[in-house]
Amino acid sequence: MRQLLLAITVLFLSACALTPLPAVDPQQAWVDFATPTPNAKLVMAQRLDGKNLEDGRFFQMPPGSHELMVRFDFEVPTGSGFGGLGQTTERICFMTLQYDHFQAGQRYVLEGRSLGFTPNIRLYNAARQLLAEERSVNCI
Repeated sequence: MRQLLLAITVLFLSACALTPLPAVDPQQAWVDFATPTPNAKLVMAQRLDGKNLEDGRFFQMPPGSHELMVRFDFEVPTGSGFGGLGQTTERICFMTLQYDHFQAGQRYVLEGRSLGFTPNIRLYNAARQLLAEERSVNCI
């Protein structure tokens, strides 16, 4: 089952990679995704203000207050004792972030991180100032 899920994810991501991102609209705020965590597999947009998005590679939205939901997939070590070393399992988390001051023409970075089993997301502006962190985390 895990291999099937991995194959579907790779197929999905390769299809997204072939589709160019839209032009940046200067009347909108733009949010990119990043992860400095080496065990991260996927960070992508799920919802903007409660509505599902068609393209999960970015958020582009009008200025003002918005609620963002992202999906963050990462691996965590599992197993102990003989034969369990080096094994991992994938953790899938949906995290929500609220930020009230998005500005038109500005680019932001939403960064997904994990420390062991604990994920978090942080929103930064172009000057790398921390603006907001997740307010809810639901993992499966």
